[in-house]
Amino acid sequence: MLVWLLEGGFVPPLLIGVGVFFTFYLKGQPLRSPKRMLWALTRPAPPQNGRRGVSPLGAMSLALAGTLGVGNIVGVANALWIGGAGAIFWMWVCALFAMILKYAEITLAVSHRRVREDGGFFGGAVYYIRDCFTARRTVGVGKVIACVFAALMIVDALSMGCVIQVNAVSSAFAGVWGIPRWASGLLLLCLSLPVLRFGTRGATRLTEILVPVMSVGYIVLSLAVLILCRRELPQALSLILRDAFAPKSALGGFFGFLTSSALRTGAMRGLLSNEAGCGTAPTAHAASNARTPAEQGIWGIFEVFVDTVLLCSATALVLLVNWEQVQSFGSDGVMMSIRAYSSVLGSWAEGFFGIAILCFGYATVICWGQYGLECLQFLTKKKGYAVAYLISVGACILIGAMAPPAKIWGIADASLAALTLINLAVLLLMRKEIKAHTEAFLSDFPPKR
Repeated sequence: MLVWLLEGGFVPPLLIGVGVFFTFYLKGQPLRSPKRMLWALTRPAPPQNGRRGVSPLGAMSLALAGTLGVGNIVGVANALWIGGAGAIFWMWVCALFAMILKYAEITLAVSHRRVREDGGFFGGAVYYIRDCFTARRTVGVGKVIACVFAALMIVDALSMGCVIQVNAVSSAFAGVWGIPRWASGLLLLCLSLPVLRFGTRGATRLTEILVPVMSVGYIVLSLAVLILCRRELPQALSLILRDAFAPKSALGGFFGFLTSSALRTGAMRGLLSNEAGCGTAPTAHAASNARTPAEQGIWGIFEVFVDTVLLCSATALVLLVNWEQVQSFGSDGVMMSIRAYSSVLGSWAEGFFGIAILCFGYATVICWGQYGLECLQFLTKKKGYAVAYLISVGACILIGAMAPPAKIWGIADASLAALTLINLAVLLLMRKEIKAHTEAFLSDFPPKR
């Protein structure tokens, strides 16, 4: 039971429960208003009062860079290996409620963002957590909880954001081209640290170009495999639905359902992929110059759709239609995914996939490195700590390239679970503010000039 709790066993019912609550509390909005959502996505707001925030698309691209990568490739393969095909069904279920949770936390992040000396915006969950308790006259409690949250994000930035991502890249390079793992780590080290030195703007400029290109390329490659394997596709979909309600280690009844490997693994890998509800993505979205908080929240909904509904589903289906060819790789999610594509498209797909994993992993390292740096600056303004943090990032990149990340998955799950517990509690406490921003957005459509 203790292991179940530490690895996030409570997360699936918690995510679903809070997601259901906000769905009814907001009366299905903004998902019920597709025209308003489309307007928010196609009409980015100009900078406000001369302040130089990043564009809504740029903020979303940075956040999406943090979710793309291991969650979409290794995480999905890992979920299938541990929890069976049914884990994918629970990824889809959690994605539905993840959309409304991502909307809620990003709305709060933009509402409580701060302004830098240069006119740019910054913020994140740590700021609305502190403001939440400050408004309730419990300033000390708010500071402690916000600091704990910031520390957990730094741990996650070094574990999931560095070690796991780099290990996926080094495994792909070693498996496809025979490149030594240390060389892959050194390459990512040289590519990552210079970008992190330029802060949010440097990371955003990179991800605005990298994320759309690699996402479109990955979807096209996946569609090619699924078209060629279209005869096996109905069987794969049937397997997902059938296995979703067949717990591997059930004691029976509702308890068995909640403790099933498929449910827990699917939800945790889905959370690792889209990060909804755990309060990490608000750090990126807070930099946006969106006109209103709710408008940027719409971009959060789109982020979950791209990440989980499109990319994770594409990976899962490609793996399932080629399951006989890839299951021999077991827990090696990288090679499992590479073989799923190359067995259909040919050996050239291995090279393409190796480059794709590099791009995915690199973007995630940049994003999470920035998350950790923002949280460190929340804890202390001393520059010496920032230098120490960047050195730690470099060390974790090299460790990730050489060491197996099996135990790191447990650390990532535990820290994400703790972040989720804190963040969801604060979202519930601040539900009235979220609803007020939603109603203001809906009442101002089309927006008044």
